[in-house]
Amino acid sequence: MSKVVVVNNLTLDGVMQAPGRPDEDTRGGFEHGGWAQPYNDPVMASKMGEGMAAGGPLLFGRRTYQDFASFWPHQKDNPFTPVLDNAQKYVASRTLEEPLPWRNSTLLEGDAADAVAKLREQPGMDLVVLGSGELIQSLMRRNLVDEYVLLIHPLVLGSGRRLFTDGGSFAALRLVDTTTTTTGVMIATYQPA
Repeated sequence: MSKVVVVNNLTLDGVMQAPGRPDEDTRGGFEHGGWAQPYNDPVMASKMGEGMAAGGPLLFGRRTYQDFASFWPHQKDNPFTPVLDNAQKYVASRTLEEPLPWRNSTLLEGDAADAVAKLREQPGMDLVVLGSGELIQSLMRRNLVDEYVLLIHPLVLGSGRRLFTDGGSFAALRLVDTTTTTTGVMIATYQPA
């Protein structure tokens, strides 16, 4: 059986929206895009590289998939590019149609949580969810997340889309690993208690 592992950047107040670039996700008038970039350091790169080296399939929601597909295949001097390009990618979307533009991409059929539950039952490598807040929330409602790797940044934005929303599912978690970067980001790994 595979595990579903969520990897996500968060602020101290739980915002996950647009960590990478100012234009990444401006929904709701969000003006703080790119907030995670100043906190990147070699410790974070090493820790994320360890996870990428495992080489498991990736799970994406539509918005994150389209953002990644428009960016990563064009980053020629980045060590993460070949890993992302070559990984099997599963995409949850009600609007996209196959063939998907980024190689090794497959559209999940039917209800996303049902499709992920089936993938999770198969033997193999862990399924990794990057970004994709709406997909994560649907998986949390069905208790399909086996591990959270949260990059918690020492920053409070006060607005933006949050990973753990009001009215979300209850979950008791236990801390299984931590790494602190030189910029104060705590990389915390949690599993259901």
